[in-house]
Amino acid sequence: MSHQKVFDQFKERAENASPLGGTLKFIVDGNAVFINGNGEQNNVSMEDLEADCTISVSTEVLEKLRDGELNPMMAVMGGQIKIDGDMGLAMKVQSLMG
Repeated sequence: MSHQKVFDQFKERAENASPLGGTLKFIVDGNAVFINGNGEQNNVSMEDLEADCTISVSTEVLEKLRDGELNPMMAVMGGQIKIDGDMGLAMKVQSLMG
């Protein structure tokens, strides 16, 4: 999956979800997707900015999470997902996964 497609999927889901109440950055195969959820709606960009929570993941793992083939907690415990920062914000990510 291309970075543009990953971005487009996050953008669609984030803009239709409740505001996260913080900033979240996904690093997917080295490419950033930044979600600013501090306002009345989540705003998504490809900027590589500082965030309250950063989640690093591969495209392959992201697709498995999206399709329900992989349990998020098991992926974190197995080292397939790396989370830095606000864990409370990380817990809100499921609302963006569909």
